Amino acid sequence: MTATVVLIGAPGAGKTRTGKRVAKALGIPHIDTDKAFVETHGPIAEFFTTNGEAEFRRIERELVAAALLRDAVVSLGGGAVLDPDTQALLDGHVIVQLTSTPDAIRERIALEPGEAAKRPLLAGGGVEAWTALVEARRPIYDRLATVTIDTSHRTMESVAEEVVAWLRNR
Repeated sequence: MTATVVLIGAPGAGKTRTGKRVAKALGIPHIDTDKAFVETHGPIAEFFTTNGEAEFRRIERELVAAALLRDAVVSLGGGAVLDPDTQALLDGHVIVQLTSTPDAIRERIALEPGEAAKRPLLAGGGVEAWTALVEARRPIYDRLATVTIDTSHRTMESVAEEVVAWLRNR
C-alpha cells in the first residue's frame, strides 16, 4: 500500500473528518493543508480578501509539496487541485476523491453554524454557489482520482472504513 494517501473533493465533502479517521486506522499522521495554512497565515477567508487567491494558491502549493513528502493521509482544500503545479505534485500518489450531493451539503452547512463563512468561494451563495463550483472543478477531480467515494448521507466513520478497505484490497 502507498504510504501517502491524498483526499480531494468538494468543500464540505468530508475530507478532513474522513482523513483523520483513515490516518488513525492506518497508524500514520493526518495532514490537513487548510489547517496548516490557518496555523501559519490566519483564516483563509481573511487571507483571500487581503492577499488574493493567487497568493493563497502559491502558499497552498508549498504546503501540499511538504505534506506529500511524509507518510501520511493528506486532506487537501477543495480548490488545491485548481493549480496545475499542485496537480503535477499529485502524480504517482493514491488520490481518493470524496463527493457529496447538494442536498447533503445543504444539511451539513445547516448543521454546522459558520460553515459557509469559512469557505471564501461560497460566501453569500450557499448550496447554489457550491454546486456551480463543484461542476466547474469536477473534470479535474475526476481526472486526478484513483478512486471516488460518495459521502452523501453517510457517517464519516463508514466512509473512512470504505477508504481503508479499498486501500488494503488494492
